[in-house]
Amino acid sequence: MALSRQRKEEVLAQYKDWMSRSEALILLEYKGASVSNMEEARAKVREAGGEFHVVQNRLAKLALKENNFEIPEGYLENSTAIGFAFEDVASTAKALADTAKEIEAFQFKGGYMGAELLSPEQVVALSKLPSLPEMRAKLLGTIQAPASQLVRTLAEPARGLAAVLKAYSEEPAAA
Repeated sequence: MALSRQRKEEVLAQYKDWMSRSEALILLEYKGASVSNMEEARAKVREAGGEFHVVQNRLAKLALKENNFEIPEGYLENSTAIGFAFEDVASTAKALADTAKEIEAFQFKGGYMGAELLSPEQVVALSKLPSLPEMRAKLLGTIQAPASQLVRTLAEPARGLAAVLKAYSEEPAAA
């Protein structure tokens, strides 16, 4: 069904908005995917803090150009869907990679992280990174480790003294 000029402008504005707000774009081919496959992918990406949409190649190309993205050959050909990572890039990439493993119809075309172009292999590598909450927990653990060790080291002499005093107080009085 052909879109009216006004509707095309609305869709183009929506694409540009998503692209400007997104930390990363992940392009997939979905040829042969069913509606339930697409809904499954949308749900997983939504859980990861992103959105997943089928796009019109011509309008997506215009939106990418207006947002100053380089468009390699083959990125916007055949069926194209884009995962928009609004919160956590690694989680969105992981959600799409997990879906692609389950559904053969999904094939990575590539993507963008910021303005940098990503190959399909780089998108897969990105999906293997820990999520943002996992990275924060690891960083916090790394930062806290020296402080925790220092507290244990400083408390040890007092603990030893307390143990000696306790043992002395429990000792039967010599008469």
